[in-house]
This record gives sequence, C-alpha cells and structure tokens, in this order.
Amino acid sequence: MNQNIYIIEDETKIIAICRDYLIADGFEVVSATDGYSGMELFHSTNPILIILDLMLPVIDGYEICKRIRSESAVPIIILTARHTETDKLLGLELGADDYITKPFSPRELVARIRTVLRRVKSDLSMTGQSEGTFHLDRDHFRVKINDGEITLTPTEFDILETLCSQPGQIFSRSQLLSVARGITFESYERAIDSHIRNLRRKIDNDEDSKHIITVHGFGYKFVE
Repeated sequence: MNQNIYIIEDETKIIAICRDYLIADGFEVVSATDGYSGMELFHSTNPILIILDLMLPVIDGYEICKRIRSESAVPIIILTARHTETDKLLGLELGADDYITKPFSPRELVARIRTVLRRVKSDLSMTGQSEGTFHLDRDHFRVKINDGEITLTPTEFDILETLCSQPGQIFSRSQLLSVARGITFESYERAIDSHIRNLRRKIDNDEDSKHIITVHGFGYKFVE
C-alpha cells in the first residue's frame, strides 16, 4: 500500500526531523528542497499527502500549491514560518487542507496528517451519494452536476457533503470546521469562508452561488 509522503522544504534540518517522526509512524518519505524539484517529484510518483513550505527557492510554495491543486486533489499541509492571517487565508484559498506554523511540534504534525488521511479514507456505505442534481463521488472527490463534473479537495468535499446532507439546514462555521478537519484549526473559523468561496467558484463559476447561501450572523446552507 502506498504510504509515500512528500516533503517540499528547503531546510534540511526540518526535513530530517519530519522524516524521523513519519518513518517511525509507518510512512515512507520523499523530499525536495526547491519548488522546481518538488514539482518534478510530484509528477514522477503518487503521494498520499504533501507537506509544503511556502518560502521555497525557484518556485514558491503558493505557486506549487496552485499548480498541484489544478491537477490533483492530493491532501496538502502547509508547514511554514509565515503566520499572518493573510498568509493563512491565501494558502487555504489555493486549496491547502491544513496550515501549520513554525516552530512546530513533530508529534502534532503527525497527528494532523493522520486526521487528514482519516478523512480521505473514511468509510461510507456507498461510494457515491446523490442529492438532487448533485452526485457526490467520495472515492474520487468528484461532484457531478447534471452533465458536468468538478474535482474537489478532500476538505472542500467534506464541507459540501455536510451541507448537502441536510438541504436548507444552517451550519455554523465552527460546525463545518469540525466536520472538515475533526480538530479545531486554531479556532480559525474564517478558514471556512475561503473553502466556501472555492466551492462557489467551482460549482457555479461565481462567488455569488445559487446553491451555497450565506445566512448572515449564522453560517451557510445548501439550496437544491
């Protein structure tokens, strides 16, 4: 079974620390120290998850995240010294599934990886669920809308699946955050807004979605 985790990070000491903890937890680790090598690595094999620094030589982490996300729904965890709200929102808007700031706990990193992978591999009684014109394909993180098809990240899929499960029901940001991650993401509820914007763009090609409705002061709901 593929257990490859990619680390794209320019600090060799951090790579070594992450590798030791991940190998001890049963993963296999492959690494690259610049953005160009990271993209070559991504195209050469198939990882189950990518740990990505933002401040990389040649191609920065934001661009790497954008390129990977345009091709794949593989989970991405950003690991970086950039810790402002703007940095976090931009990383999430580009499709990252989690965001960890340095200095960090290697044990927490492994726990976050396990949480993301549990969501990816979570068992459903059916591989797909239909909600009106939507068909949710859990195996491939795809949504079929009438004759069209879009690919979502694992986090985007979990949020949409939750909203679709009870059309018209209002879900708060904290509820969606808990469902999407299984842990409190540094109480960073505004992260949900970034994922909602991405979902709206993908589903309706517009941030003014007719399916995912904002209920001001409460949260979001799905309208068939």
